[in-house]
Amino acid sequence: MIEFLETAPDTNVDQAEYTRLLGYPRGTMLTERALELAEEVRNWYRTYGRPWVFARAASVRISEHGVIVDGVPFRSGRLRHTLEIADAYGAVLVAVSAGLELEAEAQRRWRDEKPDEYFFLEVYGSAVVEHLVTMAGARLCEWADGQKAAVLPHYSPGYPDWSIDEQARLLELIQRTSTSALPIDVLESGMLRPKKSLLAVFGLTQHVDRVGRLSDLSPCENCSFGPCQYRRAPYRRGQGNSTSDAAAVGVPEPLTQAARYSVSLKALKRWSAERLVISTRTDGSIEAVFKYEGTTCTNMGRPLHFLYHVTLGPRDEGYPIRKQRCGPAPGDDGYTFMCRYRTEGGPLLETVESEQPLHGQRLDEVLRWTRATSPAGCYCEAESRQHKWGLVLETIHYALCRGMKPGPIQKEAERS
Repeated sequence: MIEFLETAPDTNVDQAEYTRLLGYPRGTMLTERALELAEEVRNWYRTYGRPWVFARAASVRISEHGVIVDGVPFRSGRLRHTLEIADAYGAVLVAVSAGLELEAEAQRRWRDEKPDEYFFLEVYGSAVVEHLVTMAGARLCEWADGQKAAVLPHYSPGYPDWSIDEQARLLELIQRTSTSALPIDVLESGMLRPKKSLLAVFGLTQHVDRVGRLSDLSPCENCSFGPCQYRRAPYRRGQGNSTSDAAAVGVPEPLTQAARYSVSLKALKRWSAERLVISTRTDGSIEAVFKYEGTTCTNMGRPLHFLYHVTLGPRDEGYPIRKQRCGPAPGDDGYTFMCRYRTEGGPLLETVESEQPLHGQRLDEVLRWTRATSPAGCYCEAESRQHKWGLVLETIHYALCRGMKPGPIQKEAERS
């Protein structure tokens, strides 16, 4: 059975995929400042990046509530369904990472007050991870073809119907036969470090005909590896599946278009342009980062900078809220002057990071969320934290309703 560790994998990210993740419309050609930033990031990563890919075969069997992989149970109805209808006989466990170096460099650029450079490097890390998964899938397809088998679409903790809480268990299983410890950890929240990493399960089936007949079993429709000779279905993104395409065929809008927000449209417009960065992943899910800027209520009003990370499912699923995380921006120490932090310390930040209001619900639910109004700038009280989460989710809702793809580079273009 297959097992490999690559410490110098191909990272030649497709420019069109990178441009898409940056939030530009399909077919956009980067020019001027944007092109300069993209090329600088690519050159930096080519010199200093340390990506890696690990894969190993595993046994699978179906259980009542999920699947059992090499004797370890996982609760995921979606993964169970995929493996069951394909009559999967095994799986390949995969871990990929863009490396710690990229994360450290991105934090350095943020501390140096270079938001454009930070944004382009962060997005490039996401593009590298998607590329590594794609190339791993292509390698597995080649191997499986020789076994008269086929590879199923990969699935990961944090995807719909697979709790991110099982991330640590999957990593432990992946490393069970690794010759040396992989440079990756799982935080208590379930997030990976380096954050530009992914753990995945690729199912294996000998019923090649089922992969060809059932579109939800074919990884090819979500695979951008152009020269693949094992393709069984066309790449759907290349055929056009944008929001406008969906609307043209009568797909219901997943968000209330004439929404009544808790704050003015003027404020939401400004926040979406100045504080929000949105990007779209290969599977159609949305990644949003919102930068909050405020001050403490005491200690002479010290500045605070917090980052809100939100992952939404794809449009056709109604933008369900899959992941949420809030924490101090890299290099900012304003939180240390908050009253509650001075008495509680680390536990307060752990509480802030663990709170996930509306998690698992559709983004549209923020319009019906009843919460206290607490404009205090600090994070000491739960009401104040919920108030901020409401503003963040409403800003994302507003931006998606208007088809906006804001980010630091947009501000740069406006200034010029």
